[in-house]
Amino acid sequence: MTGDMHVDIRVFGKVQGVFFRWSAREEARRLGLAGIARNEPDGSVSLAVEGEAGAVRDFVEWCRSGTESSVVDRIQVTPGEETGLEGFEIG
Repeated sequence: MTGDMHVDIRVFGKVQGVFFRWSAREEARRLGLAGIARNEPDGSVSLAVEGEAGAVRDFVEWCRSGTESSVVDRIQVTPGEETGLEGFEIG
């Protein structure tokens, strides 16, 4: 699809137990994005999102600050190929 993109995001810091994944799902829905978010054993959160390129960029910027109760130390963003994600799943 023209103008669409996929990114894999890893968010490090205090991002588990602070409703980060739930809030990420709400932000993705607001932006019209599909994706998945899951907690990782090292305390980070990994996300995969896809949709309109501008909305994906806005979502990445949201991830840099996260929720009021989260503390984002850093994020890693890796572009990828679209996979046909639908909806937004919390794993």
